[in-house]
Order: sequence, then structure tokens, then C-alpha cells
Amino acid sequence: MRTKRPHWFGPMLPLMVAMIQVWGSVSAQRGQVDPADPHTRVVLDPLGFALLTAAPLALVMRRAHPVATLWSVTAATTFYVYKGYAYGPVFLSPIIAIFNAVLTGHRRAAYLAAGALWLFFVGYAIWLLPNPQGWFHHASIGAIILVVLTVSEVVRARRDQRRERDRVEQEEARRQASEERLSMAQELHDVLGHSISLIHVQASTALHLMDEHPEQARTALTTIKQASKDVLTEMRSLLGVLRDGAPRSPTADLGQLDELIERSGPAVGMEIVGTPRPLPPGVERAAYRIVQESLTNITKHAPGARATVTLTYGPEQLSIRVDDSGATVPSALTGEGGGNGIPGMRERATALGGSLTAGPHRSGFRVEARLPIPPMAGTELPEDTD
Repeated sequence: MRTKRPHWFGPMLPLMVAMIQVWGSVSAQRGQVDPADPHTRVVLDPLGFALLTAAPLALVMRRAHPVATLWSVTAATTFYVYKGYAYGPVFLSPIIAIFNAVLTGHRRAAYLAAGALWLFFVGYAIWLLPNPQGWFHHASIGAIILVVLTVSEVVRARRDQRRERDRVEQEEARRQASEERLSMAQELHDVLGHSISLIHVQASTALHLMDEHPEQARTALTTIKQASKDVLTEMRSLLGVLRDGAPRSPTADLGQLDELIERSGPAVGMEIVGTPRPLPPGVERAAYRIVQESLTNITKHAPGARATVTLTYGPEQLSIRVDDSGATVPSALTGEGGGNGIPGMRERATALGGSLTAGPHRSGFRVEARLPIPPMAGTELPEDTD
């Protein structure tokens, strides 16, 4: 976790730098000033103290005007050195100004100011000092300036990397939230589409049989009651996902498939081929919704048709097949029209690396999906041989 600087650090920095430069220079001049020797440094006077405080005061503008601050600090520092005052922490201000310019993106100004400082120190050491300095002195000054620039670049690069990482994490969080909302919308579509279609068909049947066959109408009304209860239960479960601390995935799975078949009426049967075994939640949810949507489409477009749901558990694949005896195949069912049923099922299968086909088959219609599943325990994949 990143630690933030105290809120007082920004405004207090210029004052702290001013105190360090004044006190440090006063202490440093004791070993650099000798009144009896004209070749030593000059004693601090009001102008010297003014220059020592001018550069730190310029740092107050470092956020709003980083380039102006940089050149103001550079001018005050070079003039201080030119006047012959004692060396000391006076160089702290230009170090901070260069560092700030690099971090704020004004790298060109920072390098120009650093180069100007180096040229000034070289010229000052050669022509203005009583004892001219050699190339070792010039290289040392250049090395210090390069260290400051290098550290500034490293800090800037790390900051940019951190910002990029934070941006990627935020985008990933937004993407996951968007996917969760899409998943919720798809779940609601499947739940409501199936249950409302079933309620509609049963209500039509009850109205038709109410006068002549009241007992059969009672059966239809009982189915409506159970279907409405089930849809309310699933709605509460799905909406509960939106609450803080709730499970992040819907609860539909193949364990509820028997109830779904039973609610769909006596014209729907189910067959299981192979040995059932626990599957990943995503696969079970997709398989359940594919069967549910297929039965919903039969209820909508081929009411009264017989249907068979076949689950085949293979070594590495779960096959879901829904056959019905419907005589007509509306375009909405095949996915060629404006319906969302088949496209939605196909998206579920594709998202898991599987496939889904839907179309006429013999005397009816078939929806068949193949979903990859983990291999059965003890099953070995065939090895390639030369």
C-alpha cells in the first residue's frame, strides 16, 4: 500500500529548505572565511542572506510554475556563488527544483538548467577563482548533476508505472463490473423468459378448460402458482448478488434440472448418458440455462410439442441436446430474426470454449451444445507416437 505524504509537507518544504540553507551556510562559513586572507570566501551579508532565502521561497511556486521556479532558483544560486559567499547547503534548492521539473514533465527545461549550472561552475572555477580548478573538479560537479537527473528520472518512471498499473487495475475493475452486470442481465432474461412463457401457456390452458374441465384447469393453475413462486425465488437470488457481501455468482446448476423438467410438463423427458459428476460452476450454470432457454423457446414457438433433454457426460466434454417435435421453426428461434434466445445460448457456450448449434432435425428441431469439462479421474490422454 502506498503511503501518502502529510498534507503539511508541501507548504512546509520551502520553509524547511530556507532554514537548512541559512543555518548550514552560517556554520559552513566558519571554516571558509578568513578576514586575513583575501582568497577565502566572503562573509555573509544582507544580500547573501536574501539570496539564501530567495531560492527556497521560489519553491513555493514549484507546482503551479515549475519552469519559472527552476530558472529563478538557478539564477539565485549562481548569483550567490558568483558573489563569493561560503559554500554549503545552498545547492539544495536547485536539486529540488530540477527534481520537481522532471517529475512534472518539464524534462527539457530540467536538462537545460542542469547544463547551465554545470557550465557556470566550470567557468567560475576556471576564470573567477583565485586558484583555478582542473578537470577533476569539473567532472565531479557533472557527476553530481547527473546523479540528480538520474534519480529524478527513476522516480518519475516508477511513478508513471504505478499510475499505469492503477489505471489498468481500475479498467479491469470496471470491465469485471460490466461483465457481472451483463451476466446478471442474461440470467434475468433466462429466468423471466422461461417462467413467464410457462405461466402464459398454462394460463391460456386454464382459461380454455375452466368451464368444461375444471380439474385440468386446476392443474394448470397449480403449475402457474409453482412457476410464479420459483421465479420469485430466483429473482431474489439474482438480486441478492447486488448486495454487499452476497455471493458473486448465480446459483442455477444441473442439480435443479429435474425441477425444471417437472415444471415444463409431462411432454418433456430427460435422458442421461454416462456417469454424472461434479462440474465447474460456470459449466453447470451454462448447461442449465441452455436447457431452460431451449424449453422456453419450445413453449413459445411450438406449444404442445414433445421434447427430450439428453445430457451426455464424456471424458472431456458435456453434451446437451434438446430435441422437440415442433413442426415449424420461426426465424426468432434459429437466431436469424430479432430473438435473443439462440444467440444468448451460443454466447454462453462460446465463452466457455464450447459450441452450440440449433436448427431443424428430422421431424422437429434440435439444440445441441458441447461444453469442455475437466477430464474424469483416472482418464489418461492418448500420447502422440512417432
